[in-house]
Amino acid sequence: MPDADMDRMTDTQTDTPETPLTGHELIRSQLRLIDGSPGVYRMLDAESRVLYVGKARNLRARVSSYARPTGHSGRISRMIRETASMMFLTTRTETEALLLEQNLIKQLKPRYNVLLRDDKSFPNIHISDHEFPQIGKHRGARKGAGQFFGPFASAGAVNRTLNQLQRAFLLRNCTDSVFEGRTRPCLLHQIKRCSAPCTGEISAEDYAASVKDAVRFLSGKSTQVQEVLGRQMAEASDAMEFERAAALRDRIKALTQVQTAQGINPRGVSEADVIALHVEGGQACVQVFFIRGNQNWGNRDYYPRVSGEEDPSEVMQAFVGQFYSDREPPRQILLSHGLDDPELMATALSDKLGRKVEVIVPQRGEKAELVEGAQRNARESLARKMSETATQGRLLRGLAEAFGLDEAPRRIEVYDNSHIMGTDAVGGMIVAGPEGFEKDQYRKFNIKGTEITPGDDFGMMKEVLTRRFARLLKEDPDRESPAWPDLLLIDGGAGQVSAVQQILDEMGIDDVAMIGVAKGVDRDHGKEEFHRTGMRPFALPRNDPVLYFVQRLRDEAHRFAIGTHRAKRAKAVGATPLDEIAGVGATRKRALLAHFGSAKAVSRANLADLKAVQGISESLAEKIYGHFHENG
Repeated sequence: MPDADMDRMTDTQTDTPETPLTGHELIRSQLRLIDGSPGVYRMLDAESRVLYVGKARNLRARVSSYARPTGHSGRISRMIRETASMMFLTTRTETEALLLEQNLIKQLKPRYNVLLRDDKSFPNIHISDHEFPQIGKHRGARKGAGQFFGPFASAGAVNRTLNQLQRAFLLRNCTDSVFEGRTRPCLLHQIKRCSAPCTGEISAEDYAASVKDAVRFLSGKSTQVQEVLGRQMAEASDAMEFERAAALRDRIKALTQVQTAQGINPRGVSEADVIALHVEGGQACVQVFFIRGNQNWGNRDYYPRVSGEEDPSEVMQAFVGQFYSDREPPRQILLSHGLDDPELMATALSDKLGRKVEVIVPQRGEKAELVEGAQRNARESLARKMSETATQGRLLRGLAEAFGLDEAPRRIEVYDNSHIMGTDAVGGMIVAGPEGFEKDQYRKFNIKGTEITPGDDFGMMKEVLTRRFARLLKEDPDRESPAWPDLLLIDGGAGQVSAVQQILDEMGIDDVAMIGVAKGVDRDHGKEEFHRTGMRPFALPRNDPVLYFVQRLRDEAHRFAIGTHRAKRAKAVGATPLDEIAGVGATRKRALLAHFGSAKAVSRANLADLKAVQGISESLAEKIYGHFHENG
């Protein structure tokens, strides 16, 4: 929400510790402090943790509904009982309240709200603004010059499309700096993936025509593009230009493959998101299909956090609001279930987009068929998810039985280190639970200890575990947060287990189980030995599902730690003294290195040569010169 709008709001916190009311009585006591303005309310527990965020056209009327002792669902009744204080934010309009509500839900993640848990951005195809435009993948906000096409449901979907578009239109994918520095065509030109505008293998007019065809194809005018290419292929064949005809045939084939991979390509829907919900067994799945330019650009499934007591309209309302809180909505949103307030949602999204957005629950025709297909996908995806969850539950119970745990763990943390001869050392932590790997909970730790001997795995593990649990104790000393693990898996044997146990003892943590996973005889996969404090090492049968489960956990931690280490090492390899100079970012760094050839040559350059570099101002040239010669 704009800052100007936020300035017009009033924030009233009504927590009165001298009056220890809770539940209905507390809520009733707040009614005298609010009026009929639109706004957002927050319910908080005795520890000031946000339980629920809601919006209202009339705050007093909405809050008074919670003051009644009867007529609530089990979920709402529990929430009311736990309410110890409330906060209110008034807004000018209900639309502003809706937008603020969704932002606060995403930020605060209240326990009793329907919550969209997966909130990653979607990739787009970007055609740059350049004399010879570049085509490539773009993720994030659509900022900068050029044209954007998307969203695509996944990186795989956009990569496949880009691959075929390169075959069809031969557009470059190199960066502008590489493009400007080429003196001969690259490998992509030799394998007929690029027309090599960098070395003049194609004229500016012909390249512009290819760009125009690519834009038309991505805008949904694929049939027209293919018809033109078909005529050109026939003309080339008639003129006995068989090589050119074959090249045009390959381009048509590439476009056909893009359309085939997209599957559903609706004729009457040019731009829409198709959102379908299926609820079963207290769980929900939402499928989103992206239709752009009459083409299906993939689908993504979501599993919002629900209690199982919500109406489908409430789940859909919460999902749509949170989904578009930081995304640009399409012209049409096709839904399987109606919203609690569809007119308000349409108004809010239209205001955000700057043009009309329709929110529709289609009853017949092609749009209804699209929604039906998406709902079928949602139903099948939820069935698979529930099956996987049941399997995961059996594995967790088996893990508890195999290792003598009191109950199946809800949160398993697995740790591993990665380094090369002690350099660029990092620690990795992955998390798994009843729903599988929880990748949003993964953490990396850059090893900071200067007293650690290079390659000292014990020292590295000690630092990682100390930092991890010191933070947990600081943020949640009462151990009520789900961030506290039930089980630690450590990659190592008796020595590692002893070292970690010492850390836990020193921090007063005696209720977190720990298992060390050692390679075992001949370091053979399948002969792992397991170590627990005060117990003899033991092994599991080679065909035990629990053994495979532990191997997957350990291998995932190893993969994450190695990937984190490689990223850190790559960053270190690319580092130069130029990184230490304020004002020298990636673009200016590339310009300096391209001009002088190396960072060492930059350090030896005189002031006049530095000023001659494109993009380097006189003041920045003096700063760079001073950085390397201040002691001279």
